[in-house]
Amino acid sequence: MFVSAIESPARHTLAVTSGKGGVGKSTITLNLALALAERGSSVGLLDADLYGPDIPAMLGLARTRDAKRWSVWSKDGARLIPIERRGVKLMSAGFLLGDRQVMPWQSQTLPFVLRQLVHDVEWGALDFLLLDLPPGTADLQAQVFELLPLSGALLVVGPQDVAHLDAKKVVTLLREANVRVLGAVENMSGLVCPHCGERLDVFPPVTPERSIWQDGIERLASIPLDPALARLNGVPAAFTELAETLERRLAP
Repeated sequence: MFVSAIESPARHTLAVTSGKGGVGKSTITLNLALALAERGSSVGLLDADLYGPDIPAMLGLARTRDAKRWSVWSKDGARLIPIERRGVKLMSAGFLLGDRQVMPWQSQTLPFVLRQLVHDVEWGALDFLLLDLPPGTADLQAQVFELLPLSGALLVVGPQDVAHLDAKKVVTLLREANVRVLGAVENMSGLVCPHCGERLDVFPPVTPERSIWQDGIERLASIPLDPALARLNGVPAAFTELAETLERRLAP
């Protein structure tokens, strides 16, 4: 099977990825998209976790009816219309399937689904397209790196040992695919007590020699556990700073 490369609809296309699930990758992606939009950029966010699309639910969007069919090709050239929230254009498999419906495609058809969700969407002119990838190093991630020209990748990692161990596998995959690793965000990096202000390590932190920082990956931000992130009430300063850093790194 041969699938040609996809032309990106954005000046900068950024993959956000992680080695394991549960590290808050989608929360980081969504807050980063909101921060970039707040700074005046035209931003698209593709929820590319086809088997577990969570971005719609995080924004209070849900499709309760199952889709009767999903065609990856249309003879009349019909295009998908993204949903816009808070200045960010959103596309997700979660908009096309019921919230309890299983993705109907096999691994060999994933490149065609991916092409549809990138190429057959009315994105308009975008400054940034963020791809919220599924965790790990499976077929979909490798196909994204092969099919879509990426400006770079941002890793999301938790503070614990196993999160760094799995992230190292993603680093290997990115480097083998010649994808620029822009850096990493350490999420859930401690908890600041709202009463006394003391910082608590909820997870035992990774030892320095076992971390991805030892692999030359730069830590771009450390995000503490904070209920405000899930509520999406405004853009935290840490994400504004992260957006500024990425803008500088991706500047021509």
